[in-house]
Amino acid sequence: MTEKLPNPELLEYLASVVASSKTQPNSTLNFDNLLEMVESITLNQTIYDTEPFTKTIEDQLSVEMDVQEIYDDVLETGSNNFPSLKREAHQMYANMFLQRQLPSGFSALDASHPWILYWLLNARVLMGEPVSKELGSKIDKTILACIDENTGAIGGGEYQLGHLASTYAGLLALALSGSTDAISKLDRKKIYRWLLSLKQEDGSFVMHHNGEVDTRAVYCALCIASLLNILDDQLTRGTSEWIGSCQTYEGGFGGIPGDEAHGGYTFCAIAALCILDSPLNLRNHVDLDNLVNWTVKRQYALEGGLSGRTNKLVDGCYSHWVGGLTPILEIAIDHKRVIDRMKLQNYILCCCQDDQFGLRDKPGKNPDFYHTNYVICGLSMCQNYQTYDLKSADVSKLGTAYGFTPVKIEDKDVVDNLPANSLAPLDPIFGLPSGVAKSLCEFFVNLDNELSSSR
Repeated sequence: MTEKLPNPELLEYLASVVASSKTQPNSTLNFDNLLEMVESITLNQTIYDTEPFTKTIEDQLSVEMDVQEIYDDVLETGSNNFPSLKREAHQMYANMFLQRQLPSGFSALDASHPWILYWLLNARVLMGEPVSKELGSKIDKTILACIDENTGAIGGGEYQLGHLASTYAGLLALALSGSTDAISKLDRKKIYRWLLSLKQEDGSFVMHHNGEVDTRAVYCALCIASLLNILDDQLTRGTSEWIGSCQTYEGGFGGIPGDEAHGGYTFCAIAALCILDSPLNLRNHVDLDNLVNWTVKRQYALEGGLSGRTNKLVDGCYSHWVGGLTPILEIAIDHKRVIDRMKLQNYILCCCQDDQFGLRDKPGKNPDFYHTNYVICGLSMCQNYQTYDLKSADVSKLGTAYGFTPVKIEDKDVVDNLPANSLAPLDPIFGLPSGVAKSLCEFFVNLDNELSSSR
């Protein structure tokens, strides 16, 4: 088979990288390590020259070209013009779709009503805009209309089948709306029986009746049960062992045993384990060193962003799915650094913001609800450490998932935490602004205590 040769534009790019690495001055901008990032690409030129020029390499070089062009433009404009978070534009983007009926082109997302509300609300709250009573009421009405009366679970839309992912997203949206009246209308006994009916003998869960098994389902099931204060031994028996069996030789986790390691599945696996046990005990359940090694390899030298799998391109959403592993792993390995937060923040601010509004996968892509939320989540992670107290009152009262406390990073060598870019801290397990999940679980714990004492 004839080997495909690189196109002249890509060859010209590689030559320019070599030249620029010798002359490009170090910058005093947010990323003063740009020269290091560029030089790391020149070290890989030998690989590009000696290996077959595959579609994978061509796509990777294409992304590098786009990112390099953006970074060069930023360096040329000077430190006073370094990109900052377009907060008002992104808030307008979220509000525009929260306050109006979606156009017909969004009909493909008809089974994603709870997800759309969670994505837009969560991004908005992390950016500092509270949910008004009027908006909260609309959210509650929409989510409650999606309840499957047979199971008590939440479907993707009205009259749709109860689904773990939809129930997870719907519960988070209700938590963000802040209405205990709406939350109280959930039939927890029905939901518990439904969760138990989805539980498999090996410790895993299916997404819905006759649905697929994977680590997403396990994570969603445990989040739902934890937040509603219905988690018990029947729901958790064998689950940590099944999760451990999904770890691959690379160190990440697949959706099921034997699958390829993937960022989203890995986050779900590790966050689920933190609901079952303390992150301080993570080494008891997984090959921790191999997991850290896999996570570190997801950050690319030039882009600074994260990929979800080996030999795949960076994607803004993995700022959360892979970046979100960082605070958990840091606790598990005595707060050693896992990824370069500065480089990831650079990628987010320079490459993931649309020119008008919303956030995206990478340069050249359009913004969408999903990426707007998870890129914002990743940016919040960059700005905050997490501490963990296994002996805290929250852990003893609510469970191991609630022992995290955010600490804003003040060290400019770690990340430049400017006020213009500052976001609310993120709960590392539930994907909500810090404190929201705790408040929801606490509400049900107190409610159950009151019911118990009144009997």
